[in-house]
Amino acid sequence: MGLRNSFSNYLYTQAEKRGWFQKAMSGSIRYGGRYVNDENILESSDVYELMQDISNQLMLSTIIVEDSDGNEVKNHSALRTLRNPNDYLTGSEFIKLMTNTYLLQGEVFPVLDLDQLHLATSVYTELDDRLIEHFKIGGEEIPGSMIRHVKNMGTNHLNGVGLMQLGKSTLEGVMSAEKVLTDKYSKGGLMAFLLKLDAHINPANGAQSKLINAVLNQLEQIDESRSVKMIPLGKGYEIDAMESPIDDDKTLAYLNVYKKDLGKFLGINVDTYTALTKADLEKAMMYLHNKVVRPIMRNFEDHLSLLFFGPNSNLRIKFKINILDFVPYSIKTNIGYNIVRTGITSPDNVAEMLSFPKQNTPETQAIYISNDLSIIGEKKLLTIH
Repeated sequence: MGLRNSFSNYLYTQAEKRGWFQKAMSGSIRYGGRYVNDENILESSDVYELMQDISNQLMLSTIIVEDSDGNEVKNHSALRTLRNPNDYLTGSEFIKLMTNTYLLQGEVFPVLDLDQLHLATSVYTELDDRLIEHFKIGGEEIPGSMIRHVKNMGTNHLNGVGLMQLGKSTLEGVMSAEKVLTDKYSKGGLMAFLLKLDAHINPANGAQSKLINAVLNQLEQIDESRSVKMIPLGKGYEIDAMESPIDDDKTLAYLNVYKKDLGKFLGINVDTYTALTKADLEKAMMYLHNKVVRPIMRNFEDHLSLLFFGPNSNLRIKFKINILDFVPYSIKTNIGYNIVRTGITSPDNVAEMLSFPKQNTPETQAIYISNDLSIIGEKKLLTIH
């Protein structure tokens, strides 16, 4: 059996070298096409960058518990679980993974098992006659109180939609085009060597077959050893190179059009986002926050609140993002000055906002109102004598 496997592997390697087929992902496909799946979708740099920008905002948010009056509930057990969901993920990793899965697959299944939080895969869902959703994993039913079905809603109430469904054709085309260019230049633009013979190839000619195989073996070793080969050839033999027929301009023109479309499936106009990123990074982050991140936050808050507290509780999970992180430092300084002088907050709070240490003195913790401010409608008229 070992000899058979070794022989099979040898044949596979030789076939791969000859360019007969190429192994990709979980199947074998011809000539460099790409099938999209969870494992390779992030190989597209544009998809990876957009998803990073979105999921990083959620990962950097602060998660709190609020009551029905909007008051923060400190040290709730749900917060401990969200900070340390399980033995293999941190809280930030969990939120990032949850967001990426939600964006790609259009749905994600958080499972609460006592004080541990997991993301379930291969979940089968169905509605019974009373329109109650049931969940099964590996044939075993999971109680509805332990699991939530978080969906990126399209037009189907049973399933969400993600990039892998909405942009599948576009994404496969883009990834194939990227792979074609990458493969072309990873081989220096060379597609194959051609061995030209003036004579007819005769399999019965042992000397000719031996020479051809020797030359082919030498050529195959060029890519592996990265060395210069000296290949002696007799009269009537010539080695030529076949360059890749890929048209760079057409491929790049295709990518310039369709790579931008991928952002639309994530809710982003890539042209607008790119222009804002170049001109004002903070505005770009605010654009991303309002267009994509806030709806995801609301959906996650709804489902995690139901998962932890049930439908009858007055407690709610909230994601908090400091919007001032998206403004330039000079503007943040002006905001800090104005919210102190108008009595909104104390100097210590503004110092913390501007990354300065708090002074923790009675003066820096006091609330001030500027002398030039008065109640609207009660301004005094100046009398000129």
